[in-house]
Amino acid sequence: MRADALLSQFGYCSRREAPLWIQHGRMQSGGKVVQKPAEKVDAEQVLVDGQPVPFVHGLYVALHKPLGYTCSHRDCGELVYDLLPQQWLRRSSGLNTVGRLDRETSGLLLLSDDGRFVHALTSPKRHVSKVYEFACAEAVPPSAIGLFASGTLVLEGESTPCLPARLELTGECTGRLTLQEGRYHQVRRMLASVGAPVIRLHRTAIGPLCLQDLGIAPGEWMEIDPGVFNS
Repeated sequence: MRADALLSQFGYCSRREAPLWIQHGRMQSGGKVVQKPAEKVDAEQVLVDGQPVPFVHGLYVALHKPLGYTCSHRDCGELVYDLLPQQWLRRSSGLNTVGRLDRETSGLLLLSDDGRFVHALTSPKRHVSKVYEFACAEAVPPSAIGLFASGTLVLEGESTPCLPARLELTGECTGRLTLQEGRYHQVRRMLASVGAPVIRLHRTAIGPLCLQDLGIAPGEWMEIDPGVFNS
């Protein structure tokens, strides 16, 4: 890879700005200062401002999303991307969330610049489990346990029933719901369909990743191994 292309691809600066970075001696390769923008370099052997290039083989992170943030690049207000290093957003491969959580939902959110990883985890064929803890304004009828598990519930405005989901009640108005798919506002719509509108919603797990085990506070992130989803 060309030295100037590396600086641009990994979000350090624009391709136009890269020659100036190189001119100022900010890049080293194999222990030597890179002299020319067209010089061929190996990203794994490069230092920029004395530091290795981060996430050379792809960016995979877990974020503890706080309330009030949206999973969008375009919305006004606070965005989940504001919680991350801005250099990541300049990577040429593009950083995106793996699915979404709405503004009023907190919890575990995955992000990556690997399009194949994002597609694999959001594909309906993969059936990656997602666990949500909720509180409702009204009591959740016990009959909802069987209804959600049956795979026969058809949400308003849709024609295909939801996949079987596991509902566990921890109180009259509280519980835990495990889904194998990710339809628009699915948890809220499922509970509303049985007369229990959600007033608090928090995602605790995605597949093998559990927010409690990761130990990240609201607004914090950490790198993850994408291979855990293949085991």
